[in-house]
Amino acid sequence: MPKMKSNRGAAKRFRFTKTGKVKHKKANARHKFTHKDATRRRRLRAPGVLNRTDGEAIHRLLPYGW
Repeated sequence: MPKMKSNRGAAKRFRFTKTGKVKHKKANARHKFTHKDATRRRRLRAPGVLNRTDGEAIHRLLPYGW
């Protein structure tokens, strides 16, 4: 049986923690920071974690874990 292909778009956007949770970069953290307060900018730096149901879908797209 050949190796399964990973979804390349998902591989660039998501990473797995050791416990299997799915991390992602938060939205709105690219530009136009002048109207965002410091607390919001600081929170946008932290990785987001998907809920369990959405994480299961990502695990199907990335069969070998990225």
